[in-house]
Amino acid sequence: MSDRDVVEYEVKGPIATIWINRPEVKNCVSPRVLDLLGEFARKAEADESVLAVVFRGRGNTFCAGADLGQLVGPKLHTTVDSLDLAQKSAKTYDHFFNMKKPTIAAVEGYAVAGGFELMISCDFALATTTAKIGDFHMRRALFGGAGPIYRLPRYIGMRRSKELMLTGKLLSGTECKEWGLVNDVSEPEDFDALIEAFCAPLIDKSPFCMWITKMAVNRGLDADTDSLITLETLACNVVHQSEDAKEGVTAFLEKRTPKWVGR
Repeated sequence: MSDRDVVEYEVKGPIATIWINRPEVKNCVSPRVLDLLGEFARKAEADESVLAVVFRGRGNTFCAGADLGQLVGPKLHTTVDSLDLAQKSAKTYDHFFNMKKPTIAAVEGYAVAGGFELMISCDFALATTTAKIGDFHMRRALFGGAGPIYRLPRYIGMRRSKELMLTGKLLSGTECKEWGLVNDVSEPEDFDALIEAFCAPLIDKSPFCMWITKMAVNRGLDADTDSLITLETLACNVVHQSEDAKEGVTAFLEKRTPKWVGR
């Protein structure tokens, strides 16, 4: 396996899939994996034919977190080294959260520690019923530096976030849906079909409207009411002046399928 093969990039129609390909170590994230995840995400974002981005792991497991042999312990000699790593991970995962295109984490097997952070950095998450999902850092006296403290409480509330982070417990895919951590689940044999069905209503919409709406929702997470009203009004005006909005209304009146241009 070449160094580049530890992450694979695949495009089928309007959907790009970014595969972590280290099944022998449960797709643990090495520095090279982190670099390639960011590189391929930027590639997908720049490709106008790609309308949704799916993150997956080879070997029926999503990602078991950082490669402890490469990313922590003796490899990080100082607090500065550790801080640099945390900042790089946070910046990479934050890009997935704020990409112009919808991002979907498709979780089979383990999504723990850094893999859990990757999952909650995507707009949506799907899982098999048998997936094993949790923060996990506490089990190794580590701290998640790429999203748990500011994303997790927004998904599932403070008490359940503390339960996951302080106990290191694992949830099944089914439990995660009950908690609000994933959007939908399926049996493992039906997982590809679930991903396809979930992406279908995302890829037939205006890419421009998708981007502006996603950005407005993300930016509104911490805003006060007056700021939210301003943000919503501005976003509404920008979208309604777009070519896609005009096409959407015209197609409705002419009773035909719209043809989006993405602007």
